[in-house]
Amino acid sequence: MDKTTPRGSDVVFQWRGIPQAGQLIPLGLQHVVAAVVGIITPAILIANTCGLSEADKILMIQVSLVLTALATLLQLFPIFGRIGAGLPVIMGISFAYIPTLQAIGAEFDLATILGAEIVGGIVAIVFGIFVKWIRPLFPPLVTGTVIFTIGLSLYPTAVKYMAGGAGTEWFGNVKSWVVALITLAVVVILSNFTKGIFKLGAILIGMIVGYIIAYFLGIVDLSGVGSSAWFALPRFMPFEIKFVPAACVSLGIVYVVNAVQTIGDLSSTTMGGMDRMPTNRELSGGIVGQGVMSILGAFFGGLPAATYSQNVGIVTVNKVINRAVFALAALILLVAGLVPKFASLLTTIPQCVIGGATISVFATITMTGIRMITEGGFTPRKSSVVGLSVALGVGITQVSGCLSGEGFPAWVNTVFGSSSVVVATLMAILLNLLLPKDPDEKK
Repeated sequence: MDKTTPRGSDVVFQWRGIPQAGQLIPLGLQHVVAAVVGIITPAILIANTCGLSEADKILMIQVSLVLTALATLLQLFPIFGRIGAGLPVIMGISFAYIPTLQAIGAEFDLATILGAEIVGGIVAIVFGIFVKWIRPLFPPLVTGTVIFTIGLSLYPTAVKYMAGGAGTEWFGNVKSWVVALITLAVVVILSNFTKGIFKLGAILIGMIVGYIIAYFLGIVDLSGVGSSAWFALPRFMPFEIKFVPAACVSLGIVYVVNAVQTIGDLSSTTMGGMDRMPTNRELSGGIVGQGVMSILGAFFGGLPAATYSQNVGIVTVNKVINRAVFALAALILLVAGLVPKFASLLTTIPQCVIGGATISVFATITMTGIRMITEGGFTPRKSSVVGLSVALGVGITQVSGCLSGEGFPAWVNTVFGSSSVVVATLMAILLNLLLPKDPDEKK
């Protein structure tokens, strides 16, 4: 480090430089606390959907932590100047893909998810390269409608988990609901009545409280933790990879939507922390990096990656953009991912605890969509776009087999009948292009 490298208390508000340890460590841990639930929960949800063994579930959690660390480092330190945004963001395994991943996993298996993930990563890379030209198809109205639909489609998953997990001995049990509601109450209280680390870590703290209560109620099983190793590297291709065209198309559409959400997150980061809009190169690099990590992750049994909006929120509040802070958070997650015993402990979290904690996350996703939709007012045109898109997207998936009758090829039901997000996305894009623009939009 040369003598011109900035140091001192102001360094945290600069991209380069090394902050003092008293600032670096708590600021880095703050991002870890905000992200960790979002990293591990998708792996648990998809592992349960696909009926994986405990060993495979541990592996998926381990890989999720490692991939999040690597994806974040890639965004902080771009490769070849084109892969990675070079912006202060946390990128990792995302909730936004879950509805479609669950639909594919339930109809096929994890191997099909991983194959579709590779294709989706390629789609994201192409989107990133041509982001300047594709971006106009996804104004806030379209993106908000899709995000709103994602939130709605996640509610049944949260409620099933709050009830104890479908198919488990605790499903519908009073104990499950008591633990879930206490967990939810802690999250709500901390989110709305506290500040600082307690507010940022509300979901994590809620899960810890719920876990302790569940343990004393006899719901937690720790028998498998002792046999887990202290250190292990992720394995290359631990699962089979299969390519089912219908599943690839379905997930590819969701990748496009999440690429648009990445644009929003990167824009919020630069506006909130740097007082500027991101450049086209930064947007392109961020989305290309997202696609590259998704492809790489699939070969190690990981799930799709996206930027973390909760960590973007931290940046907009505290204005800390120093990449050393984010690099420390990534390194902490990387170390955690190399310890299978830690991942094994995470698999013992009861489903009622996960449900009680994540229903607030899913509610936040839904309300984020509403906020984007109503930006600049709510007009009859917006009502038509949102109402029809959500009605068809959610309605079709709630009527089992409505697209699998005579005359429909099998792939139609897989692409359009299994995930509300796909239909809602296509309808929102189409209606936004066809319906007459409002006077303000024309201007």
